[in-house]
Amino acid sequence: MASNSIKLSSFLLLIIFVCSNSELSQPKETKMAFYFQDYSGGPNATVIEITGQPNGLLSFTKFGAIFCTDDPITEGFDESSAQIARAQGLYVTSALDGSNTHVLISIVFTNNEYRGSTLEVQGTSAQFERVREVAVVGGTGIFRLARGYATFETLHYDHALHYAVIQCNVTVYHY
Repeated sequence: MASNSIKLSSFLLLIIFVCSNSELSQPKETKMAFYFQDYSGGPNATVIEITGQPNGLLSFTKFGAIFCTDDPITEGFDESSAQIARAQGLYVTSALDGSNTHVLISIVFTNNEYRGSTLEVQGTSAQFERVREVAVVGGTGIFRLARGYATFETLHYDHALHYAVIQCNVTVYHY
């Protein structure tokens, strides 16, 4: 009889624990849009080729080219818009014909709402497509255990300044 009451008590405690933590088991959905301010040349370049070109020109389509980035991310299209994060990571031209890059980027938030949180983006990006999609494979802080996807679309490119504005739309589920 005592054994049954211990089992019943344990079962009831388990039910109470599961019910009290039900909020933790339900992921939140967050959707965001922001803009990478990308300079691939000049004195304030935010993208550099690690593998190096003697003439200083970046070769985004050369198989095996590796790039490091630290782009400011703004809440609006204009580069003078409020900065909310940095895109820090690597790109590797991973297709023999130069059509794909492998993206490994941490979106490191600096704004008050998400300060210190990150989203980890990884995947193959078809660099000549209008819209490219990669996976969000993790996150920290507010975005702990994030899963989802991000799309990138180059909205503006100034060849003379080596300056691009890339819109990033993110949809993630996190706890």
